[in-house]
Amino acid sequence: MNSMIATRTLYLFCSAALPVFDVASVIEDAQARGWDVCLGLTPTAADWLEPSLDGLAALTGHPVRGAYPRPGEPEVWPAADAALFAPATFHTVNAWALGLTATFAVGVAAECAGRGLPTVAVPCVSAAHARHPRFDRSLETLRSAGVVVLHGESGPAADASGGEWPDHCPWGPALDAVQAANPAA
Repeated sequence: MNSMIATRTLYLFCSAALPVFDVASVIEDAQARGWDVCLGLTPTAADWLEPSLDGLAALTGHPVRGAYPRPGEPEVWPAADAALFAPATFHTVNAWALGLTATFAVGVAAECAGRGLPTVAVPCVSAAHARHPRFDRSLETLRSAGVVVLHGESGPAADASGGEWPDHCPWGPALDAVQAANPAA
């Protein structure tokens, strides 16, 4: 972990979209801002990053999690002060908004928002998915639950061509939004 003393704990959740491959630099940026980062991944994101999981655990100082613990297992992460879900895929956004918490990352993100913790989401979807009527309803549901959603006017828009997935995420603005929601951090 960065030598700077972390004052707050950030749960960083990632779905399987191309920006997930930038997660190490995002962790380092968050640590430089004073956050103790715990990384949670959707099952596919964990599969994509499998060769890097040990290094990411060493970087954060915490196990990288992609599954709920078994009953009776101790909690291995400190309590969260904030949560950031980026990149959040079409599936993730819709599952979260509908309360479908079959995956660890979506379930814990839903709990964070439900507890009133500052929670930020950065959707990473194709233009075709962004045009689906469920997507706008899901974004509104998350916003009404207190989640800061960086999408459209407040964040990245999907590729207008509709064919490609975004290959970048506004990581800096996402961490700025977490910081703004947590001014004591």
